[in-house]
This record gives sequence, C-alpha cells and structure tokens, in this order.
Amino acid sequence: MLQLSSTPSTPAVDVEAPSASSLLGGKRHESETGRIYNEIFDAVMDRRLLPGTKLTEAKLCEIFSCSRTVIRAVLAELAHDKIVSLETNRGAFVWQPDPKETREVFELRRDMECLIIDKLLRFPDLEQKLQGLYGMVRREQSSYNAGQRISWIRLSNAFHVEMARLLGNDVLTELMHMLCARTSLIIAYHDKPGEQACSFFEHEEILNLLCQRDREGALHAMQHHLLACEQRMNEEQAPAKQDPWQAFGATRL
Repeated sequence: MLQLSSTPSTPAVDVEAPSASSLLGGKRHESETGRIYNEIFDAVMDRRLLPGTKLTEAKLCEIFSCSRTVIRAVLAELAHDKIVSLETNRGAFVWQPDPKETREVFELRRDMECLIIDKLLRFPDLEQKLQGLYGMVRREQSSYNAGQRISWIRLSNAFHVEMARLLGNDVLTELMHMLCARTSLIIAYHDKPGEQACSFFEHEEILNLLCQRDREGALHAMQHHLLACEQRMNEEQAPAKQDPWQAFGATRL
C-alpha cells in the first residue's frame, strides 16, 4: 500500500502526534476499504486535501492499487460521515461548509464541550487524569514552534477528543471525533495557513481551571476558545487551488 506523504513544502510529522483516524482505536483498519478510508480521512484532516477538492475515482484506484468498487465504497463511507460530498454527474468532492452548517457545528461543539467539562468535574482524581492532556499541550506548542504544521493540527484536534475519552463513554468520544473533524474542515475552508497560534495557550488555561475546579471559569474559557474559532469564519474565503494528488505522494498525470 502506498504510504501517504506530506506535500514537499511541509515538514515531517511528529510521531507523537496521533493521526485523526487513530483516535477511535483503529476502528477502520481491519479491511482494505477501512485502510483507504483512513488514509483519505487523514489527508483531509491534516489539510493536505482542502475543501472543494475533487477526488477522481480512476486516480484513487491507481494510487491505492484497488478496484473502483473499493473506491466507491470508501467514498460512500466518507460521504456518510460528511467528509466528502457526492454530486450526481460530477463526482466526489471534499466537503465544503455553508454558513448554516458552520453555525450548527460550532453550536453543537460548544454544548458538547461544556457537557464534557461538567462530567469531568465529577472525578475526585481529576488533576491526575488531566496529566496526559498537559503533555499533549506541551507537544502541541513544540510542534508549532518547530514549524510542524500537520503535527500541530493533529494535536490541537486530539486534545478535544481525548478530553471526551477521559469520561469512558465510547459513544460520546465518537461523536466528539466527528464533530472535531467537521470543525477542522470548516477551519481549513476559511483560515489562512499559520494564521492562528493560540490554541495551546487556551487549552492549557482550560486544564488549569479544571484542576482548580473552577467550573464557571472553565466553561467560560471553553466557550471563548470555540467562539474565537467561529468568529474567524465570518469572512468567506475560498480554499487555495492545489494538486490534490500530492497529498498521497503522487502527482497529476
């Protein structure tokens, strides 16, 4: 199987930065369809494939050395998860947000993340449980400082999924995983590369407030964190054109 690579101008990925597809415990790694799903999903979440990019069946078959039947099954799964949109007589495209979906995704994120904070505060050993997240925030800042953009994006998203995982509720973790994926696509559609560098400071502030058992402070910090992301989406900005096949270590024929 062809391994995905970063685009030529992108620094190597820190091995400690979990890929988005790994955050559900390798759920889809057991079949050919699952492995290809994960590789395309990670390319989208890493912003190596930007919203609006057309995914051509023939080229995907060549890249992954598989049949059209397999690729169509993968694209159908990605469409089900709102990562890809399938358009009649046009093909498959990486999902692009509209204003209504953007508002709804961020609204649900705020509600879910505040629910998670309330549930975390019930743990008597919360400070101990949060130590792994402190380590993730340190790696997030190190990745940003080292110019490892893909690692930074991965760790920033993983922080929120791992907060949910601490509760031990697999359904909630899966829901947060997909909400974070949709949010990442929205940000990729609107943001300029490297525009924001504050996520690790805000993540650390949330953890500190949780350790202090400052419920109101933690809720306010999380709301502010997510609202700041949403407010950056106000100005419509189409994604830059790219050769999509560079995301898979290949070039256009």
